Amino acid sequence: MLNSDQTELDLPPPHSEPDSVFSGSRGGTREEEEEDISAVGSIGITLCPQSRGVEPGDAVKKDLQALSREERRRRRRATAKYRTAHATRERIRVEAFNMAFAELRKLLPTLPPDKKLSKIEILRLAICYISYLNHVLDV
Repeated sequence: MLNSDQTELDLPPPHSEPDSVFSGSRGGTREEEEEDISAVGSIGITLCPQSRGVEPGDAVKKDLQALSREERRRRRRATAKYRTAHATRERIRVEAFNMAFAELRKLLPTLPPDKKLSKIEILRLAICYISYLNHVLDV
């Protein structure tokens, strides 16, 4: 009820669900909704591309064909599957890289022998050691 100082404009609008093909006034079950959907399809309204005999990926394929090669590459690389595969490959590459540095480090003489060296220090020490070994062979 309205108070004497309230108007109908002050009241919030009543809550109602929007009418659609899928929601009937009877509030039916899932089977009844499926019957409604099939009835809509039988009168010539197509609800999805599968009912026309078009595959769902056809539109995506046409879109991808219209894109440049670079754009297709960017979209492919944006997928979660591609990123996880790339991360795995990168992890394997970094592990192999670190193992190669560890093996090179074992071949270099340092004092103390177990001293921790950075990668750049290992490379510089390897260059010096190779030049020293060349000098020893030349003498």
